[in-house]
Amino acid sequence: MKIKLLTFLLSVLVSISAETFLNAQNKVWTVDDCIQYALEKNIQVQKAQVSNDIYKVNLIYAKSTWYPSLSGSARQNFDWGNQSDNTTGSTVFKGTNSTDLSVNSGMTVYNGNKIRNSVKKSETDYEADKYNTEVIKETVSLNVLNAYLQVLYAEEQVKNSNDQISSLVEQVNLAGERLKLGAIANSDYLQVKSQLATEKQTLAIAQSQLAINRITLMQLMELPITNDFLLEHPNLDSLINQKRTPDPKEVYQISLGIKPEVKNAELLKKSSQIGVELAKANYFPNLSLNAGLGTSYLSYQTGSSFGNQVKNNISPSIGLTASIPIYLNRQVRTNVEIAKLNTNNAELNEFNTKDLLRRAIEQACQDVISSQIEYEASVEAYQAVKESYDVASEKYNQGIMNSVDFLIQKTTFISTESTFLQSKYKLIFSYKVLDFYSGLPLSFGNNNK
Repeated sequence: MKIKLLTFLLSVLVSISAETFLNAQNKVWTVDDCIQYALEKNIQVQKAQVSNDIYKVNLIYAKSTWYPSLSGSARQNFDWGNQSDNTTGSTVFKGTNSTDLSVNSGMTVYNGNKIRNSVKKSETDYEADKYNTEVIKETVSLNVLNAYLQVLYAEEQVKNSNDQISSLVEQVNLAGERLKLGAIANSDYLQVKSQLATEKQTLAIAQSQLAINRITLMQLMELPITNDFLLEHPNLDSLINQKRTPDPKEVYQISLGIKPEVKNAELLKKSSQIGVELAKANYFPNLSLNAGLGTSYLSYQTGSSFGNQVKNNISPSIGLTASIPIYLNRQVRTNVEIAKLNTNNAELNEFNTKDLLRRAIEQACQDVISSQIEYEASVEAYQAVKESYDVASEKYNQGIMNSVDFLIQKTTFISTESTFLQSKYKLIFSYKVLDFYSGLPLSFGNNNK
């Protein structure tokens, strides 16, 4: 019975493990899956999160300085020396011991609002660093999206090359039959055969580029290289040529309110301004309140036990300490001047961040307009060349057109098809970059703007 139960459990475990393995192998990755996985595994993102945790710990520490400190101490001393014996009147060498116990507490009463400003600065730095983490996440997401599209583009290139090879194989077979019948010269047959070899070389290059693009994407995701990496093929037709007319000023105004790099720069400027107030706090006196409680025990006090001495020797204390800066060799003034310069630098950094964002948006808007024009032109050229190629194929199949003229048409068609494919993915990526600056998701949805 035990053997049967064990066998059953092992079979269940093997079945579950096999199913899990197959699911992992057969997983089809969407662009959202790729981005999410990359954000979880990316080292820079993880380091940014650790940095944020450090700022959080510093904030907790800054808040704790509002409260009084508390410390305790215990000291035990052993002393030896010549002492007079009251009983005999002689001098003897003997040891004594003493015990001191104390508890002390202190808190800052006033220090030029240094604690309040330290807390404010720590809170601001913590929030700024969180936005810096978001900047890194957005950069990773955009890079993954671009790599994802490059894989899809390479896959279409491979598919087109395979289609061309299939077509050329039929044409080589047809040319071979005509050569046997004497309908064409051997040079015509060799022309078609040579074109097939050229297209096979193109396929090899396309397959190599696809492999490189797949590796690039997996490395961006921090995913171990595997041959079972399958991507979802979304319907991109709805994303193509939406005839957008983006307004750079409108997109810029939207981005100013949502982009983390802007929030980060604004908060860092605020932090630097608080830093000036922190530096100025050292001009003011520092007033602190101190309190303590101590007691002691002396072994040479006869007639009194340890407990009684500790109880009777309790001595509380309380006091105020004022530290007044008079002359510190320009230390405070120098720190204030440096803090003001740091504020100027933070203001310049904020301006530069917003200026770079404006330029990027202007470029993104122009890329959309240019890509739409290029795509429309490539569609028109592709349709015209395809019609011409279809006519040429029919003529060649009927023996009306020679192989040289046909191959010229075919080469033109292949080149136009490649240009059309490039313009298609360039347009899609330009749309997604514009969506990125407009605060729209990077997933493949129809985000008309």
